[in-house]
Amino acid sequence: MAKFAVILPAAGKSSRFKDKHYKKPFASLAGRAVWLHSAEKFLDRDDTPQVIVVIGPEDREDFDFKFSANVAILGIDVVEGGAQRADSVAAALARVRPEIDFVCVHDAARPCLATEWIDRVYAAAEADGAAILAIPISGTVKRVSNQKIIEETVTRAGLWEAQTPQVFRRELLMQAHAQKNASTATDDAQLVEQLGHPVRVVTGSPLNLKISTKSDLRMAEMALKALPKPRLDGPAHPFSDGDMWR
Repeated sequence: MAKFAVILPAAGKSSRFKDKHYKKPFASLAGRAVWLHSAEKFLDRDDTPQVIVVIGPEDREDFDFKFSANVAILGIDVVEGGAQRADSVAAALARVRPEIDFVCVHDAARPCLATEWIDRVYAAAEADGAAILAIPISGTVKRVSNQKIIEETVTRAGLWEAQTPQVFRRELLMQAHAQKNASTATDDAQLVEQLGHPVRVVTGSPLNLKISTKSDLRMAEMALKALPKPRLDGPAHPFSDGDMWR
C-alpha cells in the first residue's frame, strides 16, 4: 500500500477574512477550528501516516496556546512556513518522512471534504504520478479591466477551477519545488505542469469550497451537512464522473 503525507498550508495572511482575532484557518466552524475539519479527513486513513500543518512564524505562540493539545493527541506535525505559499509547502516537504511515497497538498481553509473525493484523487495520483480535484466552470466568464469595465467574454469551454487536494509522487513534487520560479506559482499543480509532467484532473464538487471571507463560514457549515457519507463498498473508480486530462 502506497503511503501518503498531507501538507495543510495555513500560513497565509487571510487579508480578505478581515478579522483581527483570527486568520481563516483558525476561525471556528461548527464548534471546531477550520483547519481541524480539514485535517480530520486524513487522520483516520491507514494510507496517510503523516499530516503536517504549516503556520506563519507570527502565529506560533497563539497556535500553540490554542491547539497544542490537539496537535499532541492527533499526532500532527507543525512547521513554520514562509512568505509565499510555495515557501510554506517547501518547508513542509523537508519534514516529510522517508517512507512516504506521495505528498498531498490540501488547503487548511478548505474544510468540506468527502472521503470518496480523497479516494479518487489518491488513486489517480498513484496511476499517473500527479492528480488534482477540480470542477468545470459553469458560469459566463468575463475579463474585466481595472476600471471594472468588461473587456471581453471568455469562452468557458475546457476551463476548470482547480481545488485541493492536489497529490503528487514525492520525488516529482520535490523536483517541481526546486525550480527557480517556484515562488510565482499559485498552486502546486502549476509547478508540476512547468516540468512537462501531465496532471490528471479528477472531478471535485462545489461543496469543496475554500473559505476566504466570513460569509463563507456560513456556507461551509451548510456544506458540511451535505457532504456524501463514506462508501462502505470501497472507493469509486478514480477516473469516473467525467474526469479528463489537464
